[in-house]
Amino acid sequence: MRRAYEWMIATRYLRSAHRRGFVSFVSTMSVLGLMLGIAVLIVVLSVMNGFERELRTRMLSVTAHATLMGLDGGLADWRTARDAALRQPGVVAAAPYVEEQAMLAHGTHVLGTMVRGVLPEEERQTTGLAQRLTAGSIDDLTPGAYHIILGAALASSLGTHVGDTVVLIAPEGTATPAGIEPRMRRFLVTGIFRSGMYEFDSALALVHMSDAERIYGLGQKVTGVRLALADPLRAPSTVKRLAYALGGGFYVSDWTRKDVNFFRSIELTKSMMFVILLMTVAVAAFNIIATLVMIVKEKQSDIAILRTLGAGPRNVLVTFGLQGVLIGLAGTVLGAALGVLIGHNVEALVHALEHALRTHFLDPRVYNMGDLPAYVEWLDVLKVCGVAFILCALATIYPAWRASRTAPAEALRHD
Repeated sequence: MRRAYEWMIATRYLRSAHRRGFVSFVSTMSVLGLMLGIAVLIVVLSVMNGFERELRTRMLSVTAHATLMGLDGGLADWRTARDAALRQPGVVAAAPYVEEQAMLAHGTHVLGTMVRGVLPEEERQTTGLAQRLTAGSIDDLTPGAYHIILGAALASSLGTHVGDTVVLIAPEGTATPAGIEPRMRRFLVTGIFRSGMYEFDSALALVHMSDAERIYGLGQKVTGVRLALADPLRAPSTVKRLAYALGGGFYVSDWTRKDVNFFRSIELTKSMMFVILLMTVAVAAFNIIATLVMIVKEKQSDIAILRTLGAGPRNVLVTFGLQGVLIGLAGTVLGAALGVLIGHNVEALVHALEHALRTHFLDPRVYNMGDLPAYVEWLDVLKVCGVAFILCALATIYPAWRASRTAPAEALRHD
């Protein structure tokens, strides 16, 4: 109750009345500016989080969490290596694979691609690619049948559909009396998959592992063993433990090493966007200085009367400090609410805008996805709101200090 009158005066000064309409308007604009700045910052960070999260999810659905390969590029005793890997804690599945480059030809279309030889049942347990087929089934890959499953973009570029045949041309050649001839084999397209990652949809083809071994002349060797982990985020530590357990002679890697620069660039971009957009919030926050200075200038006589009634400099300081804090609190809360609301619905809003403008903002060939995902992280919201509120609190110091230094005699001299 000792500070009740300071709260009452602070809130009265912020409400519109005669001769205070402009000051109240400026206060409202300060709140709106702060609200929009915080909302934009939260939405941008949410889009960056959603982009990283969606890209990581799609990537992990088509790639292994970790890989185990031989030092010479091939793995002969892959069964022993697979069994050793499965005995490690955190490893839930392991599947051998063959991965080599090739050319695919259909009619007049010839494209370079990556051919991955897999065992259908074990591949189903290792990655989620088997569940992303839009046509056919991964079980159609049977040894000796020479069936192939293409990515959706790759099939479109080749102009092929399920039931068509393509010619696979391996880079290794076969010595004949006429010279070196490339190894070629006709494959029947039995399935199409759509992973959501243009990088894989446009340059990956699946065949049975035994067919791949025969085409590339690997015998019983495989490229390596792909591992599925219980916690993909702990892949680096799990792979390191696996390397020590195997005792050497193998090369181990994980998904974080493959695209480490890409995810690092996303984090760097997110940090830079936070700093840049925080300047907008800072400008809106420091508009509070102009608002409070105008209020102090207009209320010189009121401050003098308060001082003559017994209010000390500290009471005046608290009164005007409360005004700035209330403006900052209102802008921060409204901005956080607006930012979270837009962040949760940004994908639907973008789709509506694309439909209205009859355009498409994201080219999947460039961004690896056609939608604009968003994921609101509450830690980011708290960080943005905390920094914004601190800026608002700092912005109130000078005007409140100036009001507390008002001399009653000087202020009432001309009244």
